[in-house]
Amino acid sequence: MIRKTVSNVSEALAGVQDGMTFMLGGFGLCGIPEKAIEELVRLGIKDITCISNNAGVDDFGLGLLLQKRQIKKMISSYVGENDEFERQMLSGELEVELTPQGTLAEKCRAAQGGFPAFFTPAGYGTEVAEGKETREFNGKMYVLEEAFKADFSFVKAWKGDEAGNLIFKGTARNFNPVMCGAAKITVAEVEELVPAGSLDPNQIHVPGIFVQRIFKGEGYEKRIEQRTVRKRN
Repeated sequence: MIRKTVSNVSEALAGVQDGMTFMLGGFGLCGIPEKAIEELVRLGIKDITCISNNAGVDDFGLGLLLQKRQIKKMISSYVGENDEFERQMLSGELEVELTPQGTLAEKCRAAQGGFPAFFTPAGYGTEVAEGKETREFNGKMYVLEEAFKADFSFVKAWKGDEAGNLIFKGTARNFNPVMCGAAKITVAEVEELVPAGSLDPNQIHVPGIFVQRIFKGEGYEKRIEQRTVRKRN
């Protein structure tokens, strides 16, 4: 059986370069590839395009890359909770492409499955559809969306084995599974790494065929995202 383990995050990110496009799993503060992001910060990789549901917070997740001005373009669905993101977007320092959440997931899934594009009703008649092909199916209008193209996808799983099979826990089963295999190279960081064949096949969410490199992360910070409450007038 092919073993895809590497000894640390530095080996896992071998080959990353300036100007690349990266997919990063997670939702809010849940299931984000923390160690991969920290390594990108350490390496000083710049002019990158990040595909992620959100842009993290100011001092955590993708917010760390934003602080260092390493991100050239963000492709996201939700971009709240990050003051630095807002500042860079409004000042024109950061290019932003807002994408409906379901469309973002499907653009990843299409890339994972090898499909170049798909039709969706989301965004028809709005700015999202500008410049894109539209077509009617059964009396309803749809927008043609192209699959993402990325150099690396970085995901975080609860448990994985040496063959790259992954199990995601709870709400970390958001964008992580669909980003596996959706880029040229998928790097998985896991909280627990076990020998190949140790996982229950019925619990595996992503088969190892979609993962090229896997490593065990250390010292994960458990954060709880707080609900934002608007002050009463």
